[in-house]
Amino acid sequence: MLQMKIGLTDTTGMVDPQTMAAVAAALNVQVTRDLPQFWPVSATVAYLPDHKKVPQGVWPVQLVKTLPPDEGGFHSTRHNQPYAKVIVTPDSDEWTVDASHETIEMLVDPSGNRLQTSTAITINANNEVVDSTGQFEYLVEACDPCEADPFTYQISGISVSDFLTPHFYDLNAAPGARYSFTGAITAPRQILKGGYISWIDPQTNEVQQILWVDPNEPPQLNNLGPANGASLRVFVEQRTHHKVHARRVRPTAEVTAKRKAFRARIEEIALIRARHFV
Repeated sequence: MLQMKIGLTDTTGMVDPQTMAAVAAALNVQVTRDLPQFWPVSATVAYLPDHKKVPQGVWPVQLVKTLPPDEGGFHSTRHNQPYAKVIVTPDSDEWTVDASHETIEMLVDPSGNRLQTSTAITINANNEVVDSTGQFEYLVEACDPCEADPFTYQISGISVSDFLTPHFYDLNAAPGARYSFTGAITAPRQILKGGYISWIDPQTNEVQQILWVDPNEPPQLNNLGPANGASLRVFVEQRTHHKVHARRVRPTAEVTAKRKAFRARIEEIALIRARHFV
């Protein structure tokens, strides 16, 4: 199995090198320890101090200040190589989860076109997402159904994204099956509050989606229309990314505590390094 290399780099100048190195180390643990337990992926993550010098063969995850409304986090070069952009804002550590999210989804589906057939779903009269008749071809977006902050977990005090396992697409639930890494998803095709899922309807050949970005409102069924020439993931993100970030779930007390611990951990790492190199 060929090993893929991910490079985390900051184009904004807003994140100090110690934080960048610590987050890259946490992501490296995630993709070498956690992800391969469920997905056939061999990869490493490293911090790239100079965003203008990305080594050949490395897929960069770039921290940026903003993204246009019609642009998501996933991109491809003119040679069809994937890279990602992640928004970083002052006084927020949310970008660590987003960087984890983009890294995992690039590794699980580098082309942005991976589909998996499973039971169709719909929204019933009680605003519940339930199984329906027939089957859909789901876009394999490994973090979207469980992407909200309450479902993150930590590596060395740094918050990273939960992610799906292949059992998420099983036709039926089975005892002992694990549908997301943390176990937050408890059944096939379940969408957690703050997440979404996209698929191609074989009857119309159009991309559809259930979007549940606001936990105070019911999930929404959206018809995104026929996919254009871009990758399916790019197509979906162009129509979804701004909605997700504009109506992100407000951090709970638990998430706020995690972020406080994150900043304390970064300070601790910086202090240890300073003592080590004195």
